[in-house]
Amino acid sequence: MKIGIVVSEYNYDITMMMLQRATEHAEFLGAKVEKVLKVPGTFEIPLGVLKLLKTGKVDGVVTLGAVMQGETDHDDIIMQNTARKIMDIAVSEGKPVSLGISGPGETRLQAEARIEMAKDAVESVVKMLKRIDSLNQ
Repeated sequence: MKIGIVVSEYNYDITMMMLQRATEHAEFLGAKVEKVLKVPGTFEIPLGVLKLLKTGKVDGVVTLGAVMQGETDHDDIIMQNTARKIMDIAVSEGKPVSLGISGPGETRLQAEARIEMAKDAVESVVKMLKRIDSLNQ
């Protein structure tokens, strides 16, 4: 299984720890991380996912980010649109893409507490790849 990871650089201290956990867990599960694509923020993740899938070098993609609460509803708008577009891409491309983006509305402490959830995003893609593969046999 070859997977890609698209990770937001926004909230870098949180997301790079998520990336580390995800990469280690992928190796533990027997998946090869073929490519890591860092994008400026969560809003840019869907385009990164699409471009990565279009390379044909990965079987699925893990997304990682942290959308923290601000003074406006900006975090809700970012998260809703990003999640919707990620699912649209997964369905249109026929490849698993996980939603490993924490938030919206979380505090920095809540984001830190959710770093380990990056492993869940990897597991989701790996499980889907195995289940899709079983359909083809």
